[in-house]
Amino acid sequence: MMKNTDISAIRREYSFKDLDESKVNPDPFLQFSEWMDEAIKLGIIDPSAMILATASGSGKTSLRTVLLKGIESDGFLFYTNYESRKAKDISENPNASVLFFWKELERQIRISGEVIKISKEKSGEYFHSRPYESQLGALASEQSKIIPGRKYLEKRYKELKEKYNGGEIPLPSFWGGYKIIPDNFEFWQGRENRLHDRVCYLKEKGNWKIVRLAP
Repeated sequence: MMKNTDISAIRREYSFKDLDESKVNPDPFLQFSEWMDEAIKLGIIDPSAMILATASGSGKTSLRTVLLKGIESDGFLFYTNYESRKAKDISENPNASVLFFWKELERQIRISGEVIKISKEKSGEYFHSRPYESQLGALASEQSKIIPGRKYLEKRYKELKEKYNGGEIPLPSFWGGYKIIPDNFEFWQGRENRLHDRVCYLKEKGNWKIVRLAP
């Protein structure tokens, strides 16, 4: 049984900064970069961590934390196992959303759009830039599949480490990158009295329209 703690009484005021729709960058990617730079300079742990929400073809939802690994002029990059739950969802339904939450700045960013696979060449370039141990880990893990225990995973990792013995590890056929191409951004800044600032960028005929949303 849970302790009878009144979680409904947990609250605090937000008063760190404000967000004015007339002063934001007209390009949401540049606005994102400005906020990301502030998060990095503040020393926030894992500022690139984002919650990725996907849904299957039947509409069953799923979410998890992944790391943003690149920003291009039209989208955001992340990498994963192509046989994972998230990858299966994306193959059935390419629409997804990500959420960045930086409590120290009292900010969050929501981004929605279509997800596409990136090229094998680009995936390989990133894969081989990773620490050697992380490459082995990606090869050893049959992500999202049921395994008999941790010892099974450690045994497979050890076998692969002995097999490659410091040599180049080929890009696994089941591993690579995705790009989410946004059609919607929402920048949220906590404010006093729950009158939070919400500035939204909507993609309309190739251009970004900026609007303010009620909190």
